[in-house]
Amino acid sequence: MLEPYRQPQISRDDRELFDTLVPFDHWTRRADEHIDFQKLRATLEPSFRDSGRPAIEPILFLKLELLMFHDCLSDSQVFQRARTDIAYRRFLGLGRHDGLPDVSTLRKFRSRLGVEGHRMIFHAFLSQAREHGLVKDRLRLKDATHVLADIAIPAGLQLVAQARSKLLNAAEPFDREQVIGERVRLEAIRTSTDGAGNDARLLARVAHLRDILSRVEQIPAPPDADMNPTWKALQWAIHVARRVLVGQDDPSSPGKIRSTVDPDARRGKHGEYYDGYCVDVLVDADSELFTAINVMPAGGSESDDALVLLQQERAAHCNDIEMLSIDGAGYDGAVIRALESPAEGNTKVFVPVKDQSNGGKFRAEQFELSKDGSFVTCPAGEQSQYKQREESRHTTAFRFDVAKCQACPCAVKGLVLQWVRFPSGNWVAPAGSYRSGGGGDKTVEAFEKTRRLATWRVGRP
Repeated sequence: MLEPYRQPQISRDDRELFDTLVPFDHWTRRADEHIDFQKLRATLEPSFRDSGRPAIEPILFLKLELLMFHDCLSDSQVFQRARTDIAYRRFLGLGRHDGLPDVSTLRKFRSRLGVEGHRMIFHAFLSQAREHGLVKDRLRLKDATHVLADIAIPAGLQLVAQARSKLLNAAEPFDREQVIGERVRLEAIRTSTDGAGNDARLLARVAHLRDILSRVEQIPAPPDADMNPTWKALQWAIHVARRVLVGQDDPSSPGKIRSTVDPDARRGKHGEYYDGYCVDVLVDADSELFTAINVMPAGGSESDDALVLLQQERAAHCNDIEMLSIDGAGYDGAVIRALESPAEGNTKVFVPVKDQSNGGKFRAEQFELSKDGSFVTCPAGEQSQYKQREESRHTTAFRFDVAKCQACPCAVKGLVLQWVRFPSGNWVAPAGSYRSGGGGDKTVEAFEKTRRLATWRVGRP
């Protein structure tokens, strides 16, 4: 139960000590001055019950979490430092003789709030920044980074074994006899496949896991299924087992589970391949404050997430963003059109065009097509001998005399020309040039109406 807020009682001696030892420009003093923690506290009230034991003051936990994130500390480290750091104690409203709760209470507070509760606090804090005039709606910068999952990637046998173990342990409270029988069967499978190759052992264990799953799925739900944590754990174990089996049935399927320890982690590429998550953010260009955050499994669509981030901020603050700058991951015509639609506030999107470099080779526009389309003239003035349609590549190749091409000084540029690909899945050409934005990023001034470029490819006749 959350009681009415009571201001911390700091003695005169403690105030003199704080004034003497804590600099007046210390960041904790500035945070106390500019952040209204009582407003943030009001945001938390729905997370507490109306009855029960009085809760520890949530502002204490909010400040502890702020100290953790600011100074990159763990739960135990922030408690240890709060016992001896004068600036910390002043910020937390603790006098010399005041104690701290057990470190486990901070973990319980974090679990009570959950993801949605922390998101509410995040946007309540942003609302205060907007009231101070720090956050504006002029320009948002979108970017993403990767986070490695704290997991060891098991082999196929280990992954199936992990999923089987989780499923049996979760099902045991509901059907103990069946679980005992499956464990006996497992020992028989181990004995019968002992000495067999890994493929045979894996096949037998996948079949066993599939049988266990089919039986566990038939367990009837208890009356309190919606509130029963044991039943929810079983449903999660069933979900994990299904995902593991999908990965075994189709190794090329996207979104395969990498480990049952962290089933949400996926394999993705951010420069190099990694296993974990993608953290996507919006940053206000004026204040450099984050205005929206979303965490996706690795390999998630960063371009589609631009819509999610803008909608997240709009839902919390009822605002429309004038401009949005995205890196090359946002080079998606459908997403750009959606962002610039009236439904999304007509946000002007700036995104760099993907690199069109073809290694210094000739481009299509450097060749002149004849009026009847039967031949092209190369930059050296030579005409092609004949043309050939290549349906598999959706191109038309114009063939030149190989002897003339080898003798031509232009041959150093190479013989093969490439397509130029633009957003929305079509072949288009840029109408404008590139210009440097405020952050030095390249952005597109305009796009021409979608059209095809005739690509001339020099080849050997």
